[in-house]
Amino acid sequence: KKLTERNVGISSDDDMIDITTSGTMTERTLNQRSPINLPGSGETEDIPGIGQYEDFHTIDWQRDIARDRMRHRYILKRKQNSFIDLIKSAHDAWSGWLCVLLVGLVTGTVAAIIDIGTSWMSDLKFGICPQAFWLNMEQCCWSSNETSFELDKGNCSQWFYWSELMTSSNYGPFAYIISYLFYIAWALLFAALAAGLVRMFAPYACGSGVPEIKTILSGFIIRGYLGKWTLLIKSVGIMMCVSAGLSLGKEGPMVHIASCIGNILSYLFPKYGRNEAKKREILSAAAAAGVSVAFGAPIGGVLFSLEEVSYYFPLKTLWRSFFCALVAAFVLSSINPFGNEHSVMFYVEYHRPWMFFELIPFIGLGIIGGVIATVFIKCNIKWCRFRKTSILGQYPVMEVLLLTAVTAILSYPNPYTRMGTSQLIYLLFSQCDVSSNDGLCDYTNDKANVAGPGVYTAMLLLSMAFVLKLVTTIFTFGIKVPCGLFIPSLAMGGITGRIVGILMQQLAAKHPHLWFFDNSCGLPGQEGCITPGLYAMVGAAAVLGGVTRMTVSLVVIMFELTGGVRYIVPLMAAVMASKWVGDALGKEGMYDAHIQLNGYPFLDSKEDIVHTALAADVMQPRRAENLNVLTQSSMSLEDTEILLKETEHNGFPVVVSRESQYLVGYVLRRDLQLAIENAKRTIDGLLPESLVLFTDITQQVMPPPLKLKKILDMAPITITDQTPMETVVDMFRKLGLRQTLVTHNGRLLGVITKKDILRYIKQVDNEDPSSVLFH
Repeated sequence: KKLTERNVGISSDDDMIDITTSGTMTERTLNQRSPINLPGSGETEDIPGIGQYEDFHTIDWQRDIARDRMRHRYILKRKQNSFIDLIKSAHDAWSGWLCVLLVGLVTGTVAAIIDIGTSWMSDLKFGICPQAFWLNMEQCCWSSNETSFELDKGNCSQWFYWSELMTSSNYGPFAYIISYLFYIAWALLFAALAAGLVRMFAPYACGSGVPEIKTILSGFIIRGYLGKWTLLIKSVGIMMCVSAGLSLGKEGPMVHIASCIGNILSYLFPKYGRNEAKKREILSAAAAAGVSVAFGAPIGGVLFSLEEVSYYFPLKTLWRSFFCALVAAFVLSSINPFGNEHSVMFYVEYHRPWMFFELIPFIGLGIIGGVIATVFIKCNIKWCRFRKTSILGQYPVMEVLLLTAVTAILSYPNPYTRMGTSQLIYLLFSQCDVSSNDGLCDYTNDKANVAGPGVYTAMLLLSMAFVLKLVTTIFTFGIKVPCGLFIPSLAMGGITGRIVGILMQQLAAKHPHLWFFDNSCGLPGQEGCITPGLYAMVGAAAVLGGVTRMTVSLVVIMFELTGGVRYIVPLMAAVMASKWVGDALGKEGMYDAHIQLNGYPFLDSKEDIVHTALAADVMQPRRAENLNVLTQSSMSLEDTEILLKETEHNGFPVVVSRESQYLVGYVLRRDLQLAIENAKRTIDGLLPESLVLFTDITQQVMPPPLKLKKILDMAPITITDQTPMETVVDMFRKLGLRQTLVTHNGRLLGVITKKDILRYIKQVDNEDPSSVLFH
């Protein structure tokens, strides 16, 4: 049967949206749309899958953005036709705001559920509230009016420790052993459930998720990573893992959870669900909402999304991210999961101003934080690399259980590691007052802040807690359960800062007239000039800044946590010192290091690359090697299928002929395969000898040809062979390219893909180019 151009039913970049989105097309064909008639079928149908991407492949930002612009022009052109089209146009204009509103509402609700569940299960390791088992320790003791985050809750008669239920006493060695065993048993149970759920239902729910979110937002496809099962298992799993007492936090995974919510809800709006580039605008807003509910810091969440995870962040995405973070924080605050009118457990306020001379110890804390962060990153990456290649990686559940048992056994004897990490951070950040009964506040002279024996005992226990937190976090981050590093990093930095703060406080108390204090301490009637809690906060920011290499967003998050802006300068000084030290001792933060470890194709826009190579030095294939191409009008269907079978390229340049090598365009492998499969299924008379044409020229040949011009990109990004690689790398970064074609005097020489760029950068940095695993 005679074929027409419309028989093929597929589209070029100009018409791509006509295939994937019902009712849209290019401006050129708006007034002359005709159905795609498939001979012998009597039906009109579109080719499913055209314009979509395969798993573990990079998207083409330019093509997807162009598709959205064409869709938008079509809607604007149609909106004057009828009232229904006007409503559709208004819905399209507001769909982005409506989507981020839903994301914020759901994210805030899920975060509140996670906070409440985590608090209840964490306290379950110690005891239960018989009158109302669904209440945690603090809620159970509200009626006694004796609640705090301290370990001693003996004044609460409603709460029963496990030792009390078993032996009717909470004191003595036998009661201690009973409590110890219950603590370990509950920890193992929670960890086993979390590891089992992840292994059986959602393998992608493990880890922090932030490295993968960064990679996905840069344009990488990981099918199922942001799916509904991942959302469910990650939410349940992170509650269990935190409750098990493992050295991890739920703040990092909240970014992954919020991104899952954003991905799922984006499919309610085809404008975002069917366009990968547009979908990433919603994911950026969702990431901001994740940090917003994790720390109760909506502005910090927006800056985190901008600074740390987002790759493409236009101004409208900034506004929508702010709105999404605002809604999520409002919902969480309305639910009030902690009962203290704050969105996080360790919200504190300071009333004593900092002194100018304290900048020196603050910068010193930044340096210490950078060193701690570097040790943590290097050791963790080495351990994760060992896990990948050893037999340990084949038994992830056993690894989780073993690590949980060791952590629980070592944590229980020390009161500062026995308590939840968020409670520890709150204790470290807090100021001492008359109601404080912890050893950290054991001062013999409250007026002069002279430390008593309890303070020195607490410092010793905190030093031991720091070592345990550092070692266990090194082994914990990367195991096959949901785990984040924000809270452990804050805890390590908080311990360091509190110890330094106490030392500075005692130095000022005993030698207030030293030149160092600049006559600011020891004044008549002054209660002391040093606030150890402030040092803990600065130290926490320093370690977290060194681990993640965040700067602006981290400072904003920390001052939102403390409810004031007067401590921005100490935080900025410590965070910058930490980042500089971290950059000097190691090139990458933890998230970037894990991206490199997993071989993800992430092209960092913040790195400066200095080299003198040309495009011809990097392109594939080399000048002496054969280049796999499609010809415009001389290849048969059989030849095309052989080329697809014998090669693994993600796309093929189309040239006029093999002799001339003049470039015509570029066609994606996936689109070509789908077009051929559809043609075989729907077109009668298609033979292996049929010519495959990428041109409008009609040739009277038998058997009838297969015309595929509509899947051809006739305007691919091209460069010459003499283009400097600095320019090529900038093009890939700023345009979000998937590949570019290299020509010489209009003749095709080769192709440079994103993978080639990443391998070249590895080679320049004297690293292993084969570590880049994906396209």
